[in-house]
Amino acid sequence: MKNITLGSTGIKIPQNAFGALPIQRDSVEEAVALLRKAYDGGMRFFDTARAYSDSEEKVGIAFENIRDKVYIATKTMAKTPDAFWEQLDTSLRLLRTNYVDIYQFHCVDQCYTPGDGTGMYECMLEAKKQGKIKHIGVTAHKLEVAFDCVNSGLYETLQYPFSYLAAPREIELVKLCKEKNVGFIAMKGLAGGLIVNSKAAMAYMLQYDNVLPIWGIQRENELNEWLLYMQEEPVLDDDIRMFIEKEQEELMGEFCRGCGYCMPCPQGILINNCARMSLMLRRAPSKNWLSDSMQLEMKKIENCTNCGACKKRCPYSLDTPRLLKKNYEDYQRVLAGEVQV
Repeated sequence: MKNITLGSTGIKIPQNAFGALPIQRDSVEEAVALLRKAYDGGMRFFDTARAYSDSEEKVGIAFENIRDKVYIATKTMAKTPDAFWEQLDTSLRLLRTNYVDIYQFHCVDQCYTPGDGTGMYECMLEAKKQGKIKHIGVTAHKLEVAFDCVNSGLYETLQYPFSYLAAPREIELVKLCKEKNVGFIAMKGLAGGLIVNSKAAMAYMLQYDNVLPIWGIQRENELNEWLLYMQEEPVLDDDIRMFIEKEQEELMGEFCRGCGYCMPCPQGILINNCARMSLMLRRAPSKNWLSDSMQLEMKKIENCTNCGACKKRCPYSLDTPRLLKKNYEDYQRVLAGEVQV
């Protein structure tokens, strides 16, 4: 696996990294074993967040004795300076370290800048001065906010959703990061579970020498798949290109990534599954999606009042009530046998 340099940070790592959100669903023993196996297999960059329940703690246990051999990125969703320092100190304690390689503002709605009245960017500068963080990064889900952050010249890395389902404007963002020497950390490389071909997903990423994909990993069999590519990089050949083109024709456009930022729903609708049910039925046909319990979940869509709460929270600015209605209609056709999956 080739190494890339993550923008102006100077961090040089294999172009294949570990997203530690899913390990919050593992036991401590399972998570630590998974993280250490990833390290033994060649991964050197590990991304977590204060918001990922006990993920930081598990990363800390795994790498306490080899801290200088890995790069750790974490995030804060703090909105005030007091909360910033509290969360940073908590992260350092749980990660069992005295510094974070990249500290990121998490899922921002604005580009924090010096003198904007929030005091947030000033906190980053002070934390860097104190040696508690090495580099300043940001994560975003809203495209134009991401562009603002990159164009500001204030951030050394940007983390943003990116996969072979990316729209042209998102590819522009990746190219702008290269132009501005901002490291691009690609989250949701499998588009929230819609992409099931890891070889094609990796081959697509490797064509961009400024992109570091962080794969969300929970199970050993998933990790094994990504570690295979450390030894033999997938090539974006004609067969994979044709496969991706077919996928893009079927999947591109407005779709729910399943992130869950829109929830909870006042009507109890399980939006992060229900708003993408049509695609999930086609990507991974399973009786589980048609079970009695899931039918009850889908039926809750009938109670949608179109209050707009989910639409306001959606980081992708999707018309979530419309997506729910569309998916429910499609689901009913599948149940009735009018549509085969």
